[in-house]
Amino acid sequence: MSEPTATIPVVDYLVLDDGPAHLVGNRCEDCGATFLDRHNACPNCGGRRIERARLPETGRIESYTVLVRGAPKHIGPFVSVLVRLDDGTYVKANLIDVDPVADAVDTDRPVRIVTYPVGTDDSGTEAIAFGFAYDTEGSAQP
Repeated sequence: MSEPTATIPVVDYLVLDDGPAHLVGNRCEDCGATFLDRHNACPNCGGRRIERARLPETGRIESYTVLVRGAPKHIGPFVSVLVRLDDGTYVKANLIDVDPVADAVDTDRPVRIVTYPVGTDDSGTEAIAFGFAYDTEGSAQP
């Protein structure tokens, strides 16, 4: 198999070409609420002054579930997590490189964003997704 000719993030709030991979959210200048998808007004306060903000790469698992999807694709099992980033923003993603059983999930350990390829199209462009893995580079805020 040949090397990819280009990469593209699977979601528009995943940034791959500006330092380490990170997420960019939309932050309300009035109340500080942060959300990933674009909105015309803040869902928290209705404010319309929205700015793009680089989000922290680390956080803590707030909640998780082990998912198993059956036929027809037979996907899973995997661990889906709700991560509270160090700035308080919540992000849903998968927990990577962890056995998909409840006993393997440690909510006391900090996590860090990681990326991984999910497919390559006929022109050689590789799609990149994100998830979280236990942080081995440093520690997230408690």
